[in-house]
Amino acid sequence: MSEKRHEYKVTVTWQGNTGTGTSGYRDYGRDHVISAHGKPDILASSDVAFRGDPARWNPEDLFLASLSACHKLWYLHFCAVSGVIVTHYEDHAEGVMEIDAEGTGRFTDVLLKPRVTIKAGTYPDIAAELHAEAHEKCFIANSVNFPVRCQAEIIEG
Repeated sequence: MSEKRHEYKVTVTWQGNTGTGTSGYRDYGRDHVISAHGKPDILASSDVAFRGDPARWNPEDLFLASLSACHKLWYLHFCAVSGVIVTHYEDHAEGVMEIDAEGTGRFTDVLLKPRVTIKAGTYPDIAAELHAEAHEKCFIANSVNFPVRCQAEIIEG
């Protein structure tokens, strides 16, 4: 039994009916809106490879962003309580999704590539080590069945 429980609710509304519904694979759009009470809508679609709109977020983008953001939030927390002063954080995360012959796809690897600037003299060695702690606590990384690796760069500035 869990000590704490958090529940989340979102609404996904399909906007792709071009007049004939899903009468054929090429006859409907993949556009949808992701919404949650009190938050701005996210305009989404499928990946371009699956007839999606390249100007909209796709599930794969959002999944990768969730892994990156969760790691960052834990990392900043651990830095704050360890005396490491972060002044800038930017992650150029990369993910690999593979699709088998039957069309079943899955992510097989994610590489987080955070570039972290810390205030000079605020423990660069600890700043580097805290990525491992952030990874251990990340709710999203703990929910996946593939490696989430981290290749961090620490810059004193």
